[in-house]
Formats: sequence, structure tokens, C-alpha cells
Amino acid sequence: MNYIWLFLIITSFIFAAINGKMTDVVDAMLKSSQSAVTIAFSLIGIMAFWLGMVKIAKNSGLINIFSRLISPIMKLIFKDVKKDSEAFSNIALNFSANALGLTNAATPFGIKAMEDLQKENKKDKKVATNSMCTLLAMNTAGFQLVPASVLAILVAAGAKNPTEIILPVLIVTSISFISAIIISKILERVF
Repeated sequence: MNYIWLFLIITSFIFAAINGKMTDVVDAMLKSSQSAVTIAFSLIGIMAFWLGMVKIAKNSGLINIFSRLISPIMKLIFKDVKKDSEAFSNIALNFSANALGLTNAATPFGIKAMEDLQKENKKDKKVATNSMCTLLAMNTAGFQLVPASVLAILVAAGAKNPTEIILPVLIVTSISFISAIIISKILERVF
């Protein structure tokens, strides 16, 4: 991937030099780097807010309540996981963080859930279980109720109505999430 980016950058500079647009390229590069820093700093606030909300929800027991509410669905999806497994609460935390658009916050919960699922792996420890594959598919699909990170980027970039993306994101991520689960369940029967 680095070679592709390097090729694109070098090609851009070569064509800018040939066309006498080097000044425009340098100006665009400087403006883009400035806006990148502005957007990155604006993400700090939204990430801190939602991470704090997740921490409060976890400490108050709200995540455990949410975990119990979605446990019947999770037991259908993750049939080979023990009923009292710690993996369920970590999957619930992972799902919650993803649903709030906090993919960076979801990663540690997903890793912990994978570790819990690996502990329950009675077969070859080098081969992922069906539950591990399903969790990976769910994470890759990335269901989001509130695309917090994208909203923060749009606000920082000066979008006039950043919230208009919520419904399309909800529709698309719901379809991809459900499709990932269905395909995972079909493939676990095949393999």
C-alpha cells in the first residue's frame, strides 16, 4: 500500500512540474495538512465524549443490562459459546461501541472477545472457530446507529447539515451487518 501512495505522490509532482502547476500542488498540500490537523483535533472531543459515555455505561451496569437484552439474539448467532461466557459481555461492548460509531473504542473489546472465544476453542488453537469468524464478519460490517466519527469530521470540515447522513448510514450498515451474519452462517455449514 505504501508503494501505491508513493507512486501517486511522485506521479502528482511529475505532472504538476510538467504542467507548471507546482505552486498549486504545494498550496493544496499545505491547506490539506492544515485541515487534517483541525479535523484530528475535533475528533478528540467527540471520541472523549463517547468513550466517557461507554465507560459510564460499563461502570453503571448499563452494558450488563444491554448484554442481557441482546443475549437471546447473541445466543442464536453464537451457538457454540457457553451461556455464562465472558465473551458475551465483551461482544456486547464491542457491538455497542461500533453502533455508536466508535470503531477505535470497539477494537479493544473485540480483541478481548476474541481472546475469550479462543479460550473456549476446544479444537485446533490455530484455526478460528465459527463464532470467531462470525464476530470478525460482524465487526467488518460495522453496524452504526450514530456515526459519531463521521459526524465529527463533517462538522470540522464545515458541512452545512452533517446529520443528513445518519439515515443512509443506518440503512447501509444494517444491510451489511445482516448480510455478514447470514453469509457467515451459510459458510460455517459449508466448511
